[in-house]
Amino acid sequence: MIIYDISMTIEQKMGVYKNKEEKRPVIRYERKIPKDSINESSMYMNLHTGTHVDAPHHVDNMGATIEEVDLNKLITKCRVIDLTKIVGGITKENLIDKNIQSGEFILLKTKNSFTENFDPDFVYVEKGGAEYLAEKNIIGVAIDSFGIERNQPSHETHKILFNKGIIIIEGVRLKEIAEAEYLMCALPLKIKGVDGAPARIVLIKDLI
Repeated sequence: MIIYDISMTIEQKMGVYKNKEEKRPVIRYERKIPKDSINESSMYMNLHTGTHVDAPHHVDNMGATIEEVDLNKLITKCRVIDLTKIVGGITKENLIDKNIQSGEFILLKTKNSFTENFDPDFVYVEKGGAEYLAEKNIIGVAIDSFGIERNQPSHETHKILFNKGIIIIEGVRLKEIAEAEYLMCALPLKIKGVDGAPARIVLIKDLI
């Protein structure tokens, strides 16, 4: 069995969306050895920092919150698709020859995986690409960018996917991951009533 960790490491100087300082995690040591008998830390962090799962509540006040997301869609077979040659938005035309099937969970590997820093020209999913994924009735999609959409004031990509019950994961790291099928385990923190949560996500190959 081979386990691939595709999660970002949470640290104070990590890349964050639009390089906004308020999105960087703040980690503090509350108690430290040898002064104290134990090491104990606290952290303040935007819930959409690093590798995370979005909940429909992110773009819809009436949408499901993160603790309501179906874990059957997060512990599942998945398929990595190589889109590393794409610049800009992922369109229907970029996806149409990838043989995407109903019920699949798709991970989009792009040039985003080859940098840990925020790139304002990151590859994202255009409205047409989201509509195509919705038409194919996939159960979820993950992308290696800090966000699945870029400069969409009405958040069309998120809404199109969420309206079909499609899980959205952002911030996966796929640089070392080949285009293939895997078993994915993606577990967001169980926080009541919020719009998303960080997740430790692994892909498993050759499960025995």
